[in-house]
Amino acid sequence: MSAYSSDQTLKVTDATGNGVEVDVATNLLDGTVRLSVLWTQEIYLHPEDAERVAQSLLRAAEQGRRIARTRGTEPDQRLSSSH
Repeated sequence: MSAYSSDQTLKVTDATGNGVEVDVATNLLDGTVRLSVLWTQEIYLHPEDAERVAQSLLRAAEQGRRIARTRGTEPDQRLSSSH
């Protein structure tokens, strides 16, 4: 069983039609967020799809914060210093 929970509402594929997909998932154990581009190393998005990916990342970030608070884990300072 995976510790990651993918955003099931995010259905975004490459604008060129080659079947490449984006996946945003939250680690249910520590709250980290994973952004995956499936089947390749890059993806081309229509502006509307880019916005949907951004919204999915925001949802995952909030879920990750809730998980981290519940577990009492501190965020990695190297990651949070970029805000």
